[in-house]
Amino acid sequence: MQRTPEPEELMDDAEQAAAYASANFSEANNLFIHLLHQLRPGGLNGRALDLGCGPGDIPLALLREHPGLEIDAVDGAEAMLQHARRQVQDNPDLAQRLQLRCELLPSVDLPQARYDMLLSNSLLHHLAEPHDLWLTLKHCARDNASVLVMDLARPASPLAVDTLVETYAMNEPEVLREDFRNSLHAAYTVEEVQAQLDSQGFAELEVSMVSDRHWAVRGSYNPHH
Repeated sequence: MQRTPEPEELMDDAEQAAAYASANFSEANNLFIHLLHQLRPGGLNGRALDLGCGPGDIPLALLREHPGLEIDAVDGAEAMLQHARRQVQDNPDLAQRLQLRCELLPSVDLPQARYDMLLSNSLLHHLAEPHDLWLTLKHCARDNASVLVMDLARPASPLAVDTLVETYAMNEPEVLREDFRNSLHAAYTVEEVQAQLDSQGFAELEVSMVSDRHWAVRGSYNPHH
């Protein structure tokens, strides 16, 4: 099945952002956090960059669990960040370790070689140019930074898309069902992501399927190789 880019790159519509923020993505979020713990079995500390943080569920969960962690969480949609800010208001003890930034990639304002961890969940398929994500990781990574990028994988056929939508979004509002469908059509396959990594020289990173609908890129990156 050919890839179909999403109609809009940003989820900046208030209704769409509200539906997304109130939806239950705990299964995918927990998978992402589990993969991160596997990647860094010694514990999570230092400074992380979360690209495409949405309403902030993953960074807030990580900050609650790891007191030695600081996170800069970036999203291009101000409507999404408003939901994240409301969550932070309910957790003032976490606010000093979380910086929320509204930025579009590529961003010249993100600090160079600052981060011990580079994280991104379900952002790549939204981007008009996928290399913007990989170039940002290169720009921001410290030596031997941990990289975890997870996203949906494009199914082989429209029928497979329908099956996943019925399986995982049957009881969701129509706006979310449509968004999930569009995202599956816009997602990249493992082979396409591998080609992106190869073209950017990410020999240390590996991509593989981690669920029936997600792939993940994992590894340590040394920008000075």
